[in-house]
Amino acid sequence: AKMIDVDQWMLNPYFAKCEGIDFDERVGEEKLADTVDAVLKKINKKYREYGITEKPFVVIKADAGTYGMGVMMVHDAAEIKSLNRRERTKMSVVKEGLEVHDVIVQEGVYTVERINEAVAEPVVYMIDRYVVGGFYRVHTGRGTDENLNAPGMHFVPLAFEHTALPDVHAKPGAAPPNRFYMYGVVARLALLAASVELERTDPDPETY
Repeated sequence: AKMIDVDQWMLNPYFAKCEGIDFDERVGEEKLADTVDAVLKKINKKYREYGITEKPFVVIKADAGTYGMGVMMVHDAAEIKSLNRRERTKMSVVKEGLEVHDVIVQEGVYTVERINEAVAEPVVYMIDRYVVGGFYRVHTGRGTDENLNAPGMHFVPLAFEHTALPDVHAKPGAAPPNRFYMYGVVARLALLAASVELERTDPDPETY
C-alpha cells in the first residue's frame, strides 16, 4: 500500500478474532457482541472518510473453515444477543460435525458484480505465483450483503486473458482486460501475504 500510495484498507478489510464461544450455551455472547461493535465502528469511520452511504456489516464465520456453513451476517452488535435457537444451532457446528468455539469477525464487503442481474463474486485460482483462471459464484436468490456460498448457487467461468495487459486509457474496473487484471493483482497480493504469514509462523519450509 505504501509503494503505490493507497490506503491499505482498500486491500485488507478489517477483522478480529473471538475465542471461547459456545453458541448453544450462549457462552461468550457479550465478548462477541463487543468485538462486532468494535469492528463496525472502525468500518463506519472509513465509510465516512470515503463518503460510502451503505450500512456497514460484518461476517461472523468459524475460524476452522466454514465450507459455506457457520457463517452469519450482522449489521448491529445487538443482533448477537437476539439470536434465536435455530440461528445459534446453525452457527455452533460446521461440516463433519466440527464444533465452533473460535470465530473470525470480518468486515463485510458489498458485492457489486452482476451476471444476468444476479449477484456474483469472483473466485481466482492460482498455481504457484501464477493466476491460472477463475469463476464467478452466482446466486439468484441472495442479496449484495449475503453469503453466496449456499444452496442454489451456480458458477460461470471467468475468462481471464492471460496475455492481455491492462488498458491504461480505461477505468480500473472497466470490462476485460482491466477488471480481470485487477482480480489477478489482488489474488497475487493475497498469496504473497499468506506466504509471509507462513514464514513468520513456521519458518521451516520443509513443513509446507
